Amino acid sequence: MLFVNIFEKTNPENPMNKGTDFYIKAGQRAMAWHKAHIERMRQCRFDTIAVHGIYSMQEALDFNQGSIVEPVYMSTSQTYRDSDEMEAALSYQIPTWCYARIANPSVYYYEGVLALLESYNCSVEAGCVATASGMAAVQSAVDPFLIVDPRKPNAKLNFVATCQVYGGTFQQFAIRKDHEKNIEWRKVINSLDLNEWESKIDENTRFLYGELPSNPSQAFFDIKKVADLAHKYNLPLIVDSTVATPALLRPLEYGADIVVQSVTKSLFTSGFGIAGAVIAKKDIASNIDNPAMKADFCGYLKLLPNRDNGPNISPMNAILALNDMRTIRARMDVMSRSTMKVAHYLNNHRHVEHVDYLGLENHSLHKLASEYMFLVDSEHDELYGEKVNRYGHLMSFRVKGSIRQTRDVFDAFQRIWRATDLGRIKSVATIPAISTHQQQGEEGRKIAGIPGNLIRLCVGMEHPDDIISDIEMALGVLDGKPVSKSSPEYSAGGASSALLK
Repeated sequence: MLFVNIFEKTNPENPMNKGTDFYIKAGQRAMAWHKAHIERMRQCRFDTIAVHGIYSMQEALDFNQGSIVEPVYMSTSQTYRDSDEMEAALSYQIPTWCYARIANPSVYYYEGVLALLESYNCSVEAGCVATASGMAAVQSAVDPFLIVDPRKPNAKLNFVATCQVYGGTFQQFAIRKDHEKNIEWRKVINSLDLNEWESKIDENTRFLYGELPSNPSQAFFDIKKVADLAHKYNLPLIVDSTVATPALLRPLEYGADIVVQSVTKSLFTSGFGIAGAVIAKKDIASNIDNPAMKADFCGYLKLLPNRDNGPNISPMNAILALNDMRTIRARMDVMSRSTMKVAHYLNNHRHVEHVDYLGLENHSLHKLASEYMFLVDSEHDELYGEKVNRYGHLMSFRVKGSIRQTRDVFDAFQRIWRATDLGRIKSVATIPAISTHQQQGEEGRKIAGIPGNLIRLCVGMEHPDDIISDIEMALGVLDGKPVSKSSPEYSAGGASSALLK
């Protein structure tokens, strides 16, 4: 953060025409101060970082009217003291808020806390660049690698990625990249099989990509082993860790180079806006001849590709998301425990064919997930005093019945919201085959393990007994039990009922 009095230790008369060197030295002092402040924050526990981020008391007192929370800077740009400062700023010789498409103070606070949370308690130094959505984060993370090598202008580029990914990611890879740009997506069907990963890598492969736990099928792979494989070929491993959040899993700690977050979800739990982020360690692996990109991927991304492409987040959404992040560890703990209770209930229900939740001991990936997914700092928590596994709030279950019967169960929910969202503080469910993963087609859903009788459920902060009661009532339709007439089509007024007339 560059809120610093640049006239410190200078001529009190502040003469004009100071020269760009004057501002460069001031910027260096500011960066040194903020680097030291961030290093002090790195020594704090996870919850302290989540609450305070990188916003300092000095900034609050000197520049923000003493505000104890990060202000929303709803401004497109900043002004400069003179042409020398403008020149130094626009040539990137000093940090600047030159234009909100590139940088903004509110967005800086948002990026700073995510970089610290994703690199928490490990030796790597990370940067972060904010995006307007999770899909913008995916695009931002992968596109810099998908460029033509001037030494091999006719080579067909490819990337290796699991097929168990969010439907929007599937569409971006299959249509935007593979179909439209002829960049081959080499799909990994069984992400546990390292031989399958390796068999798809060649001299034109640009990165390895995976999502874990995957949405909605709960796929998981061995991050350490896949990262080692990627680095064997000097390739980066990119991991979408949206479902886990840094409260339960931090892929950088296990060798991943880049993390994608759809912050919209669990981190931005209120549902007030859309947000995304790319978090990358410094000095990533890559076979592309671009030293600046490899040295500081997020810094490079922010100042060059994303400057030109413009997938920036709004300052308001950045601060709203930042405010929700402050309680992420406590929320993921409560929601994980509630989801475990719901999963056990469903696992024993006569109308449920199968439950996908990594926390269940009978899940084929439970043992592997248990090696990676822990509630951060639980060993320092008086409540636990040891490392405890937590598996998140996303699960899915398959109704023992037809697609029509699955929809009947889904339509009968009264407390669980029917929506394509996840990570909300309220419980939300969807049928992925007709919503989030509809566009990838029947064959795409088949290889990703998403049948038509699968309901995805994200358990919120309600008491789990009330969620179980709602599920019990909904599954009761398969026994011919009537549903309470409290759904929108029976409401007395409002826009929804007007549309139904």
